[in-house]
Amino acid sequence: MEKYEIYNWFISKGPILQALYAGLFTWGLTALGASLVFFFKSSNRKILDCALGFTGGVMIAASFWSLLSPAISYVEMQNEMGLTSLPGFLPPAIGFFLGALFLYILDKTIPHLHLFANKEEAEGPSTNWKKTILLVLAIAIHNIPEGLAVGVAFGALANPELLGLGGNSVFTIGGAIALGIGIGIQNFPEGFAVSMPLRRQGVSRWKSWKWGQLSAIVEPIFAVIGAAIVMTVLPILPYALAFAAGAMIFIVVEEVIPESQRGGNTDLATMGLIGGFIVMMCLDVALG
Repeated sequence: MEKYEIYNWFISKGPILQALYAGLFTWGLTALGASLVFFFKSSNRKILDCALGFTGGVMIAASFWSLLSPAISYVEMQNEMGLTSLPGFLPPAIGFFLGALFLYILDKTIPHLHLFANKEEAEGPSTNWKKTILLVLAIAIHNIPEGLAVGVAFGALANPELLGLGGNSVFTIGGAIALGIGIGIQNFPEGFAVSMPLRRQGVSRWKSWKWGQLSAIVEPIFAVIGAAIVMTVLPILPYALAFAAGAMIFIVVEEVIPESQRGGNTDLATMGLIGGFIVMMCLDVALG
């Protein structure tokens, strides 16, 4: 298939299938990144910290360019058309807070262990689970908002009138694709960042890869959930977009940035974040 044939085939599918395929794409890049464990015996901490910073940059940029900004524009255009009279910032603000609160609750109720941490530093309820499971759960929690973000972006395309409220494009297939590509790109180093620490702990290459890619299995699942919710309850759209953004920002501040700075490679991690932000911003502007 030529690239245009693939594109035409993709856009011919409904939002649910588009969200599923996009989620599978992001999961696949995680698996691809985790597969590097078969080719490298060890990893450079500087590279991992830079990769984590890149992940944070992509998530921050996606939260604004692909989620918050369209949510605000959508509410404002509805106001201009007389469909609502809410302040443009209110639904996104509420959704953003609820998204962060949702991740806060998950963080407190699910046992998990951040990258590079000792088992004694596990968060959530006390448990006797193995360190491997706790580590994978941490990354799975991280990936939930990413899957939701992708699903909501495609679910927003279900109603044709959303594509051009007031003659202006608010939600586009290009913007949704850009978000999926951005999340997928940052998932590649993330998969490597999960599988290599497991390998260093003595886990076999096969099991390190298996656990590394398994951490992203939640993305296609929650992508479908996000798209289905938006399509079923259309008024929830601006709240849902901001919800995904709030959840991602919570993860960036609570987990990604602290972990990227923990190894002492602060400048590299920071520049990685800047690079990730630029890549996601360019993708969204170019395709959206």
